[in-house]
Amino acid sequence: MMTQMVLRRIGIGFVTLLVVSLIVFMGTSILPGDVAQIILGQSATEETLAVLRAELGLDQPGYVRYFSWLGNMVSGDLGTSKAGGASISSLIDSRLGNTMKMAGLVALISIPFSVSLGLYAAMHPGTWLDRSVTFMTLSTISVPEFFIATLLVLILAVELHWLPSTAYLSGNESGVQLLKALAMPILTLVIVVSAQMIRMTRAGILNVMSSPYIEMAILKGVPRRRIILRHALLNAIGPIVNVIALNLAYLVSGVVIVETIFAYPGLAKLMIDGVQTRDLPLVQACAMIFCGTYVILILIADVASILANPRLRHPK
Repeated sequence: MMTQMVLRRIGIGFVTLLVVSLIVFMGTSILPGDVAQIILGQSATEETLAVLRAELGLDQPGYVRYFSWLGNMVSGDLGTSKAGGASISSLIDSRLGNTMKMAGLVALISIPFSVSLGLYAAMHPGTWLDRSVTFMTLSTISVPEFFIATLLVLILAVELHWLPSTAYLSGNESGVQLLKALAMPILTLVIVVSAQMIRMTRAGILNVMSSPYIEMAILKGVPRRRIILRHALLNAIGPIVNVIALNLAYLVSGVVIVETIFAYPGLAKLMIDGVQTRDLPLVQACAMIFCGTYVILILIADVASILANPRLRHPK
């Protein structure tokens, strides 16, 4: 049964990616503006525009362009930028590395911190620490990330002059310089993503703690710390892993506002630039990377929750 569930999740993931590819292609195709007009300028004649549209393949039917684009995407050919003429792969390489670098540092900090704080709050329910954690996480979830980023800029950059207000990277930064440049966006994202993970960890542990076998262990005198770490945590790992996967997907695909505020040269900023120039192949490639990352992480979370379920590992 476990194998069937895992295979079913993988199949659903592939179907989801196919549907997402269709939505991405249709969504970018209806964007206002004309890429040929953007390339040639407002003084271009209808004849030159028609020739350029034919060269770019924009005069073909939509389904032909979709299947051609999908086939190239599956084979790893992301195409050429319509606005600049450069290879999309070369444009994405450096930007994707920057995004993954920042996402990796945020995950390295936020996941252990969030799980540890959520566990500690669950070990002391109803105490001042638990209430403080609950209040802080609710407050953080209610505040949008652009407000947090702006507040950090005002305090740490404008008032205290501790950190730079932008995260511009030239590529020649040393370790300390790199950390200093990334400190502001990393701090913003850690604050944003940690709140959800802390709340889910705490809620998942407390939900399992009401189970009959946990109550039996408490009646037997087993220490609460041992019950949580050795019994409750394994059974609550499913929802915890799911919320971690959702936040990791956000780090890759949902950091548009953060990258824009701090002028960080990441993949989300590249996609915004592509939308402004109506560079459809670039926008489509970035969107598929975002959506593919999201689907893959959710798939990993689903499989992990299935494998972590003792009732599926040891069926009667």
